[in-house]
Amino acid sequence: MGQAADILGVRQAFLRSLDAAKLLTPQRSGGGHRRYSRYQLRIAARTHELVAAGTPLDAACRIIILEDQLTEARRINTELQQRHPQSENKPDAAPE
Repeated sequence: MGQAADILGVRQAFLRSLDAAKLLTPQRSGGGHRRYSRYQLRIAARTHELVAAGTPLDAACRIIILEDQLTEARRINTELQQRHPQSENKPDAAPE
């Protein structure tokens, strides 16, 4: 955890608060030390940005979750559009 905090320029308490808020759940080493993935470090950095800008931690966590959901929805949308070209997805014309 100390190394992750150093990399991000935050205090260890900040990372613990993200764990307590259930935004991040780092893996644990055999000795019980928290181990963060690169993805988790990016999430922690984004959260720190929001908190440093004055966003309350609970709101920052919600924003991060929504941003992540939006990214995933866009990825799925792109994948579906590639499978089914737009010409096939146009709604039928209204009957006359």
